[in-house]
Amino acid sequence: MNRENDDFVIVGAGIVGLSTALELRKRYPDASIAILEKEPRPGMHASGRNSGVLHSGIYYGSDTLKAKVCSIGNARMQQFAKEHGIPCYQSGKVIIATSEEDLPVVERLLGNARQNKIRAECLGEQDIKKIEPFSNPYKVGIYCPDTAVIDNLAVVNKLAEILTAQKVDLVYGQEVIHINPRKRKLQTRSHSYGYGFLFNCAGANADRIARYFGIGGDYALLPFKGIYYELSPEKRHLVKGNIYPVPDINLPFLGVHLTRVISGEVYVGPTAIPAFGRENYGFFKGLKIGESVQIIKSIGCMYLKNHQAFRRLVHAELKKYSKYRFVEATRRLVPALTGDDLLPSSKVGIRPQLVNTRTKRLEMDYIVEETSNSIHILNAISPAFTSAFAFAELLVDRLKTIETSRGAA
Repeated sequence: MNRENDDFVIVGAGIVGLSTALELRKRYPDASIAILEKEPRPGMHASGRNSGVLHSGIYYGSDTLKAKVCSIGNARMQQFAKEHGIPCYQSGKVIIATSEEDLPVVERLLGNARQNKIRAECLGEQDIKKIEPFSNPYKVGIYCPDTAVIDNLAVVNKLAEILTAQKVDLVYGQEVIHINPRKRKLQTRSHSYGYGFLFNCAGANADRIARYFGIGGDYALLPFKGIYYELSPEKRHLVKGNIYPVPDINLPFLGVHLTRVISGEVYVGPTAIPAFGRENYGFFKGLKIGESVQIIKSIGCMYLKNHQAFRRLVHAELKKYSKYRFVEATRRLVPALTGDDLLPSSKVGIRPQLVNTRTKRLEMDYIVEETSNSIHILNAISPAFTSAFAFAELLVDRLKTIETSRGAA
Protein backbone atom coordinates (compact mmCIF):
# COMPACT_ATOMS: atom_id res chain seq x y z
CA MET A 1 0.00 0.00 0.00
CA ASN A 2 1.25 3.48 -0.87
CA ARG A 3 -0.15 6.72 0.54
CA GLU A 4 1.07 9.76 -1.30
CA ASN A 5 -0.83 12.74 0.03
CA ASP A 6 -1.23 12.87 3.81
CA ASP A 7 -1.06 16.45 5.03
CA PHE A 8 0.44 15.31 8.33
CA VAL A 9 2.24 12.14 9.32
CA ILE A 10 3.02 11.53 12.99
CA VAL A 11 5.57 8.88 13.89
CA GLY A 12 4.68 7.29 17.22
CA ALA A 13 1.35 6.55 18.92
CA GLY A 14 2.41 7.33 22.45
CA ILE A 15 0.78 10.12 24.44
CA VAL A 16 2.70 12.91 22.65
CA GLY A 17 1.85 11.60 19.18
CA LEU A 18 -1.81 11.05 20.02
CA SER A 19 -2.30 14.43 21.69
CA THR A 20 -0.52 16.16 18.79
CA ALA A 21 -2.93 14.50 16.37
CA LEU A 22 -5.87 15.69 18.48
CA GLU A 23 -4.58 19.27 18.40
CA LEU A 24 -3.94 19.09 14.66
CA ARG A 25 -7.47 17.84 14.03
CA LYS A 26 -8.85 20.72 16.10
CA ARG A 27 -6.98 23.32 14.05
CA TYR A 28 -7.01 21.57 10.66
CA PRO A 29 -10.44 19.90 10.52
CA ASP A 30 -10.14 18.93 6.84
CA ALA A 31 -6.52 17.74 6.84
CA SER A 32 -5.53 14.13 6.24
CA ILE A 33 -3.60 12.86 9.26
CA ALA A 34 -1.87 9.50 9.73
CA ILE A 35 -0.17 8.15 12.85
CA LEU A 36 2.40 5.43 12.21
CA GLU A 37 3.15 3.11 15.13
CA LYS A 38 5.59 0.21 14.97
CA GLU A 39 3.74 -1.74 17.69
CA PRO A 40 0.36 -3.50 17.34
CA ARG A 41 -1.41 -0.98 19.60
CA PRO A 42 -0.82 2.49 21.09
CA GLY A 43 1.09 3.33 24.25
CA MET A 44 3.11 0.13 24.56
CA HIS A 45 6.26 1.87 25.80
CA ALA A 46 6.71 4.89 28.11
CA SER A 47 3.10 6.09 27.85
CA GLY A 48 1.68 2.78 29.01
CA ARG A 49 4.38 1.88 31.50
CA ASN A 50 4.60 4.97 33.70
CA SER A 51 3.07 5.22 37.16
CA GLY A 52 0.11 7.31 36.05
CA VAL A 53 1.10 10.26 38.26
CA LEU A 54 0.04 13.68 36.99
CA HIS A 55 2.73 16.02 38.29
CA SER A 56 2.16 19.55 39.57
CA GLY A 57 5.28 21.07 37.92
CA ILE A 58 7.11 22.03 41.11
CA TYR A 59 10.41 20.48 40.03
CA TYR A 60 10.98 22.69 36.99
CA GLY A 61 12.52 26.15 36.76
CA SER A 62 10.36 28.83 35.16
CA ASP A 63 12.71 29.12 32.16
CA THR A 64 12.07 25.50 31.05
CA LEU A 65 9.63 24.09 28.54
CA LYS A 66 8.54 21.66 31.24
CA ALA A 67 7.40 24.52 33.47
CA LYS A 68 5.49 26.14 30.62
CA VAL A 69 3.33 23.08 29.97
CA CYS A 70 3.27 20.86 33.07
CA SER A 71 0.70 22.48 35.36
CA ILE A 72 -1.54 23.47 32.44
CA GLY A 73 -1.26 19.95 31.05
CA ASN A 74 -2.15 18.51 34.46
CA ALA A 75 -5.40 20.49 34.61
CA ARG A 76 -6.32 19.59 31.04
CA MET A 77 -5.61 15.91 31.56
CA GLN A 78 -7.79 15.85 34.67
CA GLN A 79 -10.56 17.60 32.71
CA PHE A 80 -10.20 15.07 29.87
CA ALA A 81 -10.57 12.24 32.39
CA LYS A 82 -13.70 13.83 33.84
CA GLU A 83 -15.28 14.33 30.41
CA HIS A 84 -14.66 10.74 29.33
CA GLY A 85 -15.19 8.83 32.57
CA ILE A 86 -11.54 7.85 32.95
CA PRO A 87 -10.47 6.97 36.51
CA CYS A 88 -8.50 9.90 37.94
CA TYR A 89 -7.97 10.82 41.58
CA GLN A 90 -6.43 14.05 42.87
CA SER A 91 -4.50 12.35 45.64
CA GLY A 92 -1.91 15.05 46.32
CA LYS A 93 1.75 14.47 47.05
CA VAL A 94 4.19 15.10 49.87
CA ILE A 95 7.86 15.71 49.07
CA ILE A 96 9.81 15.14 52.26
CA ALA A 97 13.28 16.12 53.33
CA THR A 98 15.26 13.15 54.64
CA SER A 99 18.35 15.02 55.90
CA GLU A 100 19.73 18.50 56.61
CA GLU A 101 21.20 18.78 53.11
CA ASP A 102 17.70 18.56 51.63
CA LEU A 103 16.51 21.77 53.26
CA PRO A 104 17.99 24.24 50.71
CA VAL A 105 16.39 22.18 47.93
CA VAL A 106 13.03 22.49 49.67
CA GLU A 107 13.39 26.28 49.39
CA ARG A 108 14.35 26.03 45.74
CA LEU A 109 11.29 23.89 44.96
CA LEU A 110 9.04 26.35 46.77
CA GLY A 111 10.60 29.11 44.66
CA ASN A 112 9.71 27.14 41.52
CA ALA A 113 6.15 26.84 42.79
CA ARG A 114 5.88 30.60 43.33
CA GLN A 115 7.32 31.45 39.92
CA ASN A 116 5.19 28.87 38.11
CA LYS A 117 2.01 29.73 40.09
CA ILE A 118 1.70 26.20 41.43
CA ARG A 119 -0.12 25.41 44.64
CA ALA A 120 2.42 24.12 47.14
CA GLU A 121 2.74 24.47 50.88
CA CYS A 122 5.74 24.05 53.17
CA LEU A 123 4.66 22.07 56.23
CA GLY A 124 6.34 20.98 59.41
CA GLU A 125 6.78 17.37 60.42
CA GLN A 126 3.49 17.06 62.28
CA ASP A 127 1.43 18.60 59.50
CA ILE A 128 3.04 16.32 56.91
CA LYS A 129 2.11 13.37 59.11
CA LYS A 130 -1.52 14.49 59.10
CA ILE A 131 -1.46 13.87 55.34
CA GLU A 132 0.83 10.82 55.31
CA PRO A 133 0.86 9.46 58.88
CA PHE A 134 3.56 6.84 58.24
CA SER A 135 6.03 9.07 56.41
CA ASN A 136 9.30 10.17 57.98
CA PRO A 137 10.00 13.83 57.18
CA TYR A 138 13.17 15.48 58.44
CA LYS A 139 11.81 18.75 59.88
CA VAL A 140 9.79 19.78 56.82
CA GLY A 141 8.11 18.69 53.63
CA ILE A 142 6.11 20.14 50.76
CA TYR A 143 2.48 19.35 50.07
CA CYS A 144 1.33 19.57 46.42
CA PRO A 145 -2.47 19.19 46.40
CA ASP A 146 -2.84 19.17 42.60
CA THR A 147 -0.85 15.99 42.01
CA ALA A 148 -3.16 13.25 40.78
CA VAL A 149 -3.09 9.64 39.60
CA ILE A 150 -4.80 8.47 36.43
CA ASP A 151 -5.37 5.31 34.42
CA ASN A 152 -2.78 6.12 31.77
CA LEU A 153 -3.65 3.26 29.43
CA ALA A 154 -7.31 4.28 29.54
CA VAL A 155 -6.25 7.77 28.41
CA VAL A 156 -4.17 6.38 25.53
CA ASN A 157 -6.97 4.06 24.39
CA LYS A 158 -9.63 6.78 24.63
CA LEU A 159 -7.49 9.14 22.55
CA ALA A 160 -7.03 6.44 19.91
CA GLU A 161 -10.79 5.90 19.87
CA ILE A 162 -11.54 9.63 19.54
CA LEU A 163 -8.97 10.11 16.78
CA THR A 164 -10.32 7.17 14.80
CA ALA A 165 -13.81 8.67 15.05
CA GLN A 166 -12.34 11.95 13.78
CA LYS A 167 -10.92 10.16 10.72
CA VAL A 168 -7.31 10.19 11.84
CA ASP A 169 -5.69 7.01 10.50
CA LEU A 170 -3.82 5.03 13.15
CA VAL A 171 -1.71 2.51 11.29
CA TYR A 172 -0.02 -0.14 13.46
CA GLY A 173 2.92 -2.41 12.68
CA GLN A 174 4.63 0.40 10.75
CA GLU A 175 8.29 0.70 11.74
CA VAL A 176 9.98 3.50 9.84
CA ILE A 177 13.10 2.30 8.03
CA HIS A 178 13.87 5.25 5.75
CA ILE A 179 12.84 8.87 5.14
CA ASN A 180 13.67 11.16 2.23
CA PRO A 181 12.98 14.65 3.62
CA ARG A 182 13.59 16.39 0.27
CA LYS A 183 10.89 14.33 -1.44
CA ARG A 184 8.80 14.10 1.73
CA LYS A 185 8.64 10.33 1.41
CA LEU A 186 8.73 7.81 4.21
CA GLN A 187 9.21 4.05 4.02
CA THR A 188 8.16 1.43 6.55
CA ARG A 189 8.87 -2.27 6.21
CA SER A 190 5.67 -2.76 4.24
CA HIS A 191 4.39 0.59 2.94
CA SER A 192 5.45 3.99 1.66
CA TYR A 193 3.93 7.31 2.67
CA GLY A 194 4.05 10.85 1.34
CA TYR A 195 3.53 13.74 3.73
CA GLY A 196 3.26 17.49 3.79
CA PHE A 197 4.60 17.83 7.33
CA LEU A 198 6.01 15.25 9.75
CA PHE A 199 5.91 15.17 13.56
CA ASN A 200 8.55 12.92 15.09
CA CYS A 201 6.99 11.65 18.33
CA ALA A 202 8.86 8.34 18.32
CA GLY A 203 10.03 8.43 21.95
CA ALA A 204 13.08 6.24 22.41
CA ASN A 205 13.54 6.13 18.64
CA ALA A 206 13.10 9.87 18.01
CA ASP A 207 16.84 10.43 17.62
CA ARG A 208 16.95 7.83 14.83
CA ILE A 209 14.12 9.51 12.94
CA ALA A 210 15.77 12.93 13.38
CA ARG A 211 18.99 11.69 11.78
CA TYR A 212 17.22 11.39 8.40
CA PHE A 213 16.62 15.15 8.57
CA GLY A 214 20.21 15.95 9.49
CA ILE A 215 19.31 17.19 12.98
CA GLY A 216 19.84 16.02 16.54
CA GLY A 217 23.50 15.34 15.85
CA ASP A 218 24.57 16.77 19.20
CA TYR A 219 22.59 14.16 21.12
CA ALA A 220 22.82 10.47 21.92
CA LEU A 221 20.26 8.31 23.66
CA LEU A 222 21.15 6.92 27.07
CA PRO A 223 18.20 4.81 28.27
CA PHE A 224 17.54 4.28 31.97
CA LYS A 225 15.56 1.33 33.29
CA GLY A 226 12.91 1.87 35.94
CA ILE A 227 12.23 -1.19 38.10
CA TYR A 228 9.46 -1.27 40.71
CA TYR A 229 8.32 -3.28 43.69
CA GLU A 230 4.74 -3.46 44.90
CA LEU A 231 3.64 -3.16 48.52
CA SER A 232 1.94 -6.21 49.96
CA PRO A 233 -1.84 -5.76 50.34
CA GLU A 234 -1.45 -5.78 54.12
CA LYS A 235 0.82 -2.71 54.02
CA ARG A 236 -0.89 -0.57 51.38
CA HIS A 237 -2.62 1.43 54.12
CA LEU A 238 0.77 2.96 55.00
CA VAL A 239 0.57 5.15 51.89
CA LYS A 240 -2.44 7.40 51.33
CA GLY A 241 -1.32 9.12 48.10
CA ASN A 242 2.23 9.89 46.96
CA ILE A 243 5.35 10.08 49.11
CA TYR A 244 8.45 11.41 47.34
CA PRO A 245 11.90 12.35 48.63
CA VAL A 246 13.43 15.75 47.94
CA PRO A 247 15.25 15.07 44.64
CA ASP A 248 18.84 15.63 43.67
CA ILE A 249 18.30 18.72 41.52
CA ASN A 250 21.43 17.99 39.50
CA LEU A 251 19.81 14.87 38.04
CA PRO A 252 16.62 14.37 36.00
CA PHE A 253 15.33 11.64 38.33
CA LEU A 254 13.05 11.94 41.34
CA GLY A 255 14.39 9.09 43.46
CA VAL A 256 12.59 6.02 44.78
CA HIS A 257 9.09 7.01 45.87
CA LEU A 258 5.77 5.44 46.84
CA THR A 259 2.63 5.90 44.76
CA ARG A 260 -0.90 4.63 45.33
CA VAL A 261 -2.06 4.13 41.76
CA ILE A 262 -5.62 4.46 40.52
CA SER A 263 -6.35 0.75 41.04
CA GLY A 264 -5.36 0.94 44.72
CA GLU A 265 -2.03 -0.86 44.53
CA VAL A 266 1.02 0.91 45.91
CA TYR A 267 4.18 0.85 43.81
CA VAL A 268 7.66 1.58 45.11
CA GLY A 269 10.28 2.85 42.69
CA PRO A 270 11.49 3.34 40.13
CA THR A 271 15.19 2.85 39.86
CA ALA A 272 17.15 4.80 37.26
CA ILE A 273 19.61 2.11 36.24
CA PRO A 274 21.45 2.60 32.93
CA ALA A 275 19.93 0.17 30.43
CA PHE A 276 21.74 -1.36 27.46
CA GLY A 277 18.90 -1.05 24.95
CA ARG A 278 16.01 1.22 24.02
CA GLU A 279 13.59 -1.57 24.91
CA ASN A 280 15.72 -3.49 27.42
CA TYR A 281 12.82 -4.28 29.76
CA GLY A 282 14.20 -7.63 30.92
CA PHE A 283 17.75 -8.61 31.79
CA PHE A 284 18.50 -9.63 28.20
CA LYS A 285 15.17 -8.78 26.58
CA GLY A 286 15.36 -6.00 24.00
CA LEU A 287 19.14 -6.09 23.59
CA LYS A 288 20.72 -5.48 20.17
CA ILE A 289 24.48 -5.90 20.00
CA GLY A 290 25.31 -2.79 17.95
CA GLU A 291 22.96 -0.59 19.95
CA SER A 292 24.24 -1.96 23.26
CA VAL A 293 27.86 -1.29 22.30
CA GLN A 294 27.07 2.36 21.51
CA ILE A 295 25.17 2.81 24.77
CA ILE A 296 28.01 1.24 26.78
CA LYS A 297 30.45 3.67 25.11
CA SER A 298 28.21 6.59 26.08
CA ILE A 299 27.96 5.36 29.66
CA GLY A 300 31.74 4.95 29.82
CA CYS A 301 32.32 8.46 28.48
CA MET A 302 29.81 9.96 30.93
CA TYR A 303 31.40 7.99 33.76
CA LEU A 304 34.88 9.31 32.94
CA LYS A 305 33.73 12.94 32.56
CA ASN A 306 31.59 12.65 35.72
CA HIS A 307 29.42 15.70 34.93
CA GLN A 308 26.28 16.03 37.07
CA ALA A 309 27.78 13.55 39.57
CA PHE A 310 27.20 10.77 37.05
CA ARG A 311 29.45 8.28 38.84
CA ARG A 312 27.51 8.75 42.06
CA LEU A 313 24.28 8.19 40.16
CA VAL A 314 25.55 4.97 38.56
CA HIS A 315 26.93 3.62 41.83
CA ALA A 316 23.76 4.43 43.77
CA GLU A 317 21.43 3.01 41.14
CA LEU A 318 23.38 -0.18 40.52
CA LYS A 319 23.17 -0.88 44.24
CA LYS A 320 19.38 -0.93 43.89
CA TYR A 321 19.65 -4.19 42.00
CA SER A 322 20.11 -5.41 45.56
CA LYS A 323 16.73 -5.54 47.26
CA TYR A 324 18.44 -4.62 50.53
CA ARG A 325 19.54 -1.25 49.09
CA PHE A 326 16.13 -0.70 47.54
CA VAL A 327 14.49 -1.30 50.91
CA GLU A 328 16.95 1.12 52.52
CA ALA A 329 15.83 3.89 50.15
CA THR A 330 12.17 3.06 50.83
CA ARG A 331 12.57 3.05 54.61
CA ARG A 332 13.95 6.58 54.53
CA LEU A 333 10.44 7.58 53.49
CA VAL A 334 8.33 5.04 55.42
CA PRO A 335 10.36 3.41 58.23
CA ALA A 336 7.62 0.88 59.09
CA LEU A 337 8.24 -1.04 55.87
CA THR A 338 10.48 -4.10 55.68
CA GLY A 339 11.87 -6.19 52.87
CA ASP A 340 9.03 -8.68 53.29
CA ASP A 341 6.54 -5.91 52.48
CA LEU A 342 8.03 -5.27 49.03
CA LEU A 343 6.82 -7.82 46.50
CA PRO A 344 8.30 -8.41 43.04
CA SER A 345 6.55 -6.53 40.26
CA SER A 346 6.48 -7.06 36.52
CA LYS A 347 6.19 -3.29 36.07
CA VAL A 348 9.25 -1.88 34.33
CA GLY A 349 9.82 1.13 32.09
CA ILE A 350 12.55 2.77 30.04
CA ARG A 351 13.28 6.48 30.27
CA PRO A 352 14.69 7.57 26.87
CA GLN A 353 17.13 10.13 28.25
CA LEU A 354 19.23 12.28 25.93
CA VAL A 355 22.88 13.10 26.52
CA ASN A 356 24.47 16.15 24.91
CA THR A 357 27.51 14.68 23.19
CA ARG A 358 29.38 18.01 23.21
CA THR A 359 28.94 18.83 26.90
CA LYS A 360 28.63 15.21 28.10
CA ARG A 361 25.65 16.23 30.22
CA LEU A 362 22.19 14.75 30.63
CA GLU A 363 19.56 17.02 29.11
CA MET A 364 17.09 18.07 31.81
CA ASP A 365 14.40 19.69 29.64
CA TYR A 366 12.37 18.75 26.58
CA ILE A 367 14.37 19.09 23.38
CA VAL A 368 12.42 20.12 20.26
CA GLU A 369 14.10 20.74 16.91
CA GLU A 370 12.57 21.53 13.54
CA THR A 371 13.11 21.80 9.80
CA SER A 372 10.96 23.46 7.17
CA ASN A 373 8.75 20.35 6.99
CA SER A 374 9.15 18.57 10.31
CA ILE A 375 9.17 18.92 14.11
CA HIS A 376 11.13 16.49 16.29
CA ILE A 377 10.51 15.85 19.99
CA LEU A 378 13.88 14.45 21.00
CA ASN A 379 13.69 14.36 24.79
CA ALA A 380 10.05 13.77 25.71
CA ILE A 381 10.82 12.56 29.21
CA SER A 382 8.75 12.94 32.38
CA PRO A 383 6.43 14.80 32.80
CA ALA A 384 5.52 14.29 29.12
CA PHE A 385 2.36 12.35 30.00
CA THR A 386 1.17 15.05 32.39
CA SER A 387 2.03 17.80 29.92
CA ALA A 388 0.71 16.12 26.78
CA PHE A 389 -2.25 18.34 25.87
CA ALA A 390 -0.45 21.61 26.61
CA PHE A 391 2.73 20.33 24.95
CA ALA A 392 0.80 19.41 21.80
CA GLU A 393 -0.58 22.93 21.65
CA LEU A 394 2.95 24.32 21.83
CA LEU A 395 4.09 21.97 19.03
CA VAL A 396 1.26 22.97 16.71
CA ASP A 397 1.99 26.62 17.51
CA ARG A 398 5.50 25.95 16.20
CA LEU A 399 4.00 24.51 13.05
CA LYS A 400 2.02 27.73 12.59
CA THR A 401 5.25 29.73 12.98
CA ILE A 402 6.95 27.59 10.31
CA GLU A 403 3.99 28.06 7.97
CA THR A 404 4.07 31.83 8.54
CA SER A 405 7.80 32.01 7.80
CA ARG A 406 7.25 29.99 4.63
CA GLY A 407 4.57 32.46 3.53
CA ALA A 408 6.84 35.42 4.25
CA ALA A 409 9.60 33.82 2.16
